[in-house]
Amino acid sequence: MTAPTTPDAVTVRVPAKVNVQLAVGAARPDGFHGLANVFLAVGLHDEVTATPSDTLRITAEGHDVDQIPLDRTNLAARAAELLAARYGIEPHVHLHITKDIPVAGGMAGGSADAAGALVACDALWSTGASRAELLALCAELGSDVPFGLVGGAALGRGRGELLNPLTVGGTFHWVFAVADGGLSTPAVYREFDRLTEGTEVPEPEAAPELLAALESGDATALAAALANDLQPAALSLRPSLAATLDAGTAAGALAALVSGSGPTTAFLAKNAEAARQVAAALSASGTCRQVRVADSPAPGATLL
Repeated sequence: MTAPTTPDAVTVRVPAKVNVQLAVGAARPDGFHGLANVFLAVGLHDEVTATPSDTLRITAEGHDVDQIPLDRTNLAARAAELLAARYGIEPHVHLHITKDIPVAGGMAGGSADAAGALVACDALWSTGASRAELLALCAELGSDVPFGLVGGAALGRGRGELLNPLTVGGTFHWVFAVADGGLSTPAVYREFDRLTEGTEVPEPEAAPELLAALESGDATALAAALANDLQPAALSLRPSLAATLDAGTAAGALAALVSGSGPTTAFLAKNAEAARQVAAALSASGTCRQVRVADSPAPGATLL
């Protein structure tokens, strides 16, 4: 019998996300917040390539790679270690990350890389992990990591890691304005707690009209339902984002919001041509560092 061969390299493509609704509950005893988090994967991608190595090694190329750690604190490295520990093997792998998702921008690039690393290492090491096992490992790594595996559209409950897939009935056109510097997600949640202190924070629920807009593919209806409970906190910490939001809206975007915990801002456009016009206006506005155009939904972690 011929022994199974180990592939020389495995590459996995993973998408960015935008939160078309982020409803945030009060802080829980464990420090996390309950969420109703409607994820939509968008066509901005990182690629994670796994190759055999005599140690665990991380390298990267592409946008803003000087801002990501290249040691074992990288979430992709932690993903490889977690999978290896689960199957009793050494995490000997070289993970090379090609970055195109904005770094520290509220679009879950690091979480997507972790999902990609799990899928790549599973294939490289022939661990045979089931999808359910991979999703459980994703949830151990972070709240946004499972969606990097699933992609498409999903409602995240709990702290965002418990996913229910959603139906999307069409293509949505987005423009993303990348700000200078990042915003710490824990800092944004702390600011949310400060801003809501002394008020009754309702239980987070997905808006039926938003879910209906996704299912119908109606961009105008989706625009009317977009919501992010973290946006006031992000604007409090980074007031300059308001000028970016205003510039995109003035250029004809159907709606604008901070993506997740920020500081990337997202603009929903009526169609591809409108997205190009919004992107051009934002590029000329001087209110952001970079502008990206992408469609949604996009598939989750995909072996290339």
